[in-house]
Amino acid sequence: MAAQSHHFGADTPQGARFEFATASRILFGNGRAREAGALVAELGKRVFVVTGASGRHVPTLLTRLAEKGIDAFTFRVPGEPTTDLIREGTREARGAGCDCVIGLGGGSSIDAAKAIAALLANGGDPLDYLEVVGRGMPLVRPATPWMAIPTTAGTGAEVTRNAVLASPEHGVKVSLRSPTMLPRVALVDPELTYSMSQGTTASTGLDALTQLIEPYVSSRANPMTDGLCRDGMMRAARSLRRACEQGDDVTAREDMALASLFGGLALANAGLGAAHGFAGPVGGAFDAPHGALCAAFLPHVMRINVRALQERQPDSPSLCRYREVARILTGSEEADAVDGVRWVERLCGELGVPTLATYGIGPDDFPALVQKASVASSMKANPIALTPAEMVEILERAL
Repeated sequence: MAAQSHHFGADTPQGARFEFATASRILFGNGRAREAGALVAELGKRVFVVTGASGRHVPTLLTRLAEKGIDAFTFRVPGEPTTDLIREGTREARGAGCDCVIGLGGGSSIDAAKAIAALLANGGDPLDYLEVVGRGMPLVRPATPWMAIPTTAGTGAEVTRNAVLASPEHGVKVSLRSPTMLPRVALVDPELTYSMSQGTTASTGLDALTQLIEPYVSSRANPMTDGLCRDGMMRAARSLRRACEQGDDVTAREDMALASLFGGLALANAGLGAAHGFAGPVGGAFDAPHGALCAAFLPHVMRINVRALQERQPDSPSLCRYREVARILTGSEEADAVDGVRWVERLCGELGVPTLATYGIGPDDFPALVQKASVASSMKANPIALTPAEMVEILERAL
């Protein structure tokens, strides 16, 4: 892509004025999970370990913590975190006198750890701080020191400043959000992702790809996240299929772990778009995994965004960016924006992405979903404001 470098520096939607915040330390590399004990010892002596349903990597971590004389208390997150689960976890962590937290697992475990660490330090209830459905109060105190150790490659939650929580009483997923929620340490070891199933590799990998494409074309794109997005898209394009087909492919797993990390860094600092704008409300109302929903929406959001930009904002920098996305994904210098859409459609087909109908969603649900998506925080950075009719069309195409 070197020949294109002059174009890659082209207009950002809002020029070169931006902020970039992330974890205090990011440690990346095969085998680095072995350093967890020594790293936690710098944070505290009583650690609350938040992990997923399988808990596959927990025994090894507990051994490493015990070697450093650290007392550990485990808390399982069986699915995507809810406000009730965060209340329960915070009570347990406080009762055990924990002075630090570890999130070990996928995005759900890490988001739960993030929220628990924030509430341990700030007190109160999740609804005091949640956006959209809560009071939206600021989290004033820095979160209790915590470390993120992802075991999937998709959400990038280890470097984001928000925790996505389901609020069952409101039927939506919304964020607890503050720069004070960033971890002290993000420990990213691709070896921990080798045991992911093919289905999980596909859905999390497509989530990562979505989180590289949406910040790159977003209205808040900036030069710092641009570089992360371009490199991450290139890695996902060459390695996502291979990681699904050959789970122990070292290079493919490393590429996808980096793509996930870069996507997290990008979305935290440049925002997302309509694919995530829909995925949150749909995931809150239906039992559907986040990554699979992002994948179900991505090609259709791309198609409608490109068409809307061509019709209403043909001079938008985001339209040029969609062409760059296509060139990176296809490897062709001649690709146009629609070629990128087709490439993503083919990939989703090859990886067996379920349609919305799989989760029991039908046309009768569209008005409520459009209304909720239109006020979702992710929708604010979409490169163009979509009309209600365009939003309905995206749902129809994803059905």
